[in-house]
Amino acid sequence: MAYQATAYFNFNGILNQYDKIGVVLKSNRTNNRKNIEEKPMTEENGKYVSDSASQMQQIVLPNDTNILGNLLGGKVMEWIDMVGAMVAYRHSRRPIVTASMERLDFHHPIKLGNIVILKAELTYVGRTSMEVSVSVFSENPRTGENLRTSSATLTFVALDDQGKPTSVPALLLKTEEEKRRFEEAEQRRIQRAAHKRN
Repeated sequence: MAYQATAYFNFNGILNQYDKIGVVLKSNRTNNRKNIEEKPMTEENGKYVSDSASQMQQIVLPNDTNILGNLLGGKVMEWIDMVGAMVAYRHSRRPIVTASMERLDFHHPIKLGNIVILKAELTYVGRTSMEVSVSVFSENPRTGENLRTSSATLTFVALDDQGKPTSVPALLLKTEEEKRRFEEAEQRRIQRAAHKRN
């Protein structure tokens, strides 16, 4: 199941720049590799995945559920967008907007009274955009049972003080897993670009 999100997210609450997103993503596809080659990734101009990784916890209340006592899908999306934005905001230290929610999969329902744990981290960084992977877990507070219930991939774009797309720090990759996820994200971007041309 896939969703396209056009939600606006800006921590400073002052910018409204949806019309620039298409230009930003197109620019990233053509300039990102050149940007990486010309500017070596060092601790002076980049940040590690762990520097911005974020976690958020919520408890499922009656107002958050449907008639079956399960957490509403829309509420899950809201929390995913929130924790994903935290990651992008911490990495860029700039106001950011949600450009897209490429994919959202629901694996298991989340019941009333359960504790929801959302874990998010960067998988890819372009010139002005950041891809964030979010995993959602449900914990039964009585039994301690923990299930992975949802997963999603989002893209955010950083904005400057004039509301224009602005460059973000490079992503420093430590582990083989981080490198693999970065390469997979790059391939997804290439496929999206090819799809748009068709």
